[in-house]
Amino acid sequence: MPDTAILGGGCFWCVEAVLRDMRGILSLTPGYAGGSTDHPTYKQVCSGNTGHAEVVKVEFDPHTISYDDLLRIFYTLHDPTTLNRQGNDIGTQYRSIIFYKDEQQKEGALAVRAEIEKQDLWEAPLVTAIEPLTTFWPAEEMHHDYYERNPGTGYCAAVIAPKVAKMRKVFAALYSA
Repeated sequence: MPDTAILGGGCFWCVEAVLRDMRGILSLTPGYAGGSTDHPTYKQVCSGNTGHAEVVKVEFDPHTISYDDLLRIFYTLHDPTTLNRQGNDIGTQYRSIIFYKDEQQKEGALAVRAEIEKQDLWEAPLVTAIEPLTTFWPAEEMHHDYYERNPGTGYCAAVIAPKVAKMRKVFAALYSA
C-alpha cells in the first residue's frame, strides 16, 4: 500500500525534479501547505501573506523506499539550516518543513532530524520545522513537472539542473536506470 509524505525544501520545482525517477516514488504533486488561505494561488503564496510553504506531496512505495530514507534524501537535497530561504529564493514559502500525517510520521521525522543533527553534516543548526498536516492544496498545473517541461529556462539550467546532477550522483543506486 502506498504512503505519502509532504516535504517543503525551498522551491517545489527543485524538490520535484530531484525525486523524479527515484525508485519507489509513485507520484509527485507540487502544492502548498501550512497556511491559512483556502485554495491558495502561487501569486498569493509568493506574497508571503498566506503562511503556506511550497511543498511536494510524495506518494511512495514504502517497500522500495522507506519514509526515513526519503527524509534523509530530503535533508541532502536542500539546505535545512537557512530560515525561510533557499539560495536566492527568500520568503516563508521557501521554509524547510516536514508535514506529518500521523504520530508514526512525526516520530520518524523527529528521529531522522536528530540523526542528521548528530552526524553534524551541516555547519549550522537545522531549522527544519516538523508540523502536522492540516490541508494540502495542489499547485496550479503550470507548476507540475516544471523542470521536465522547461529544462532550458534560466532558473532550471542554473539552479535545478546542478542539484539534480548532484543528487543523481550521490544517490545513484536509488534512481531508475
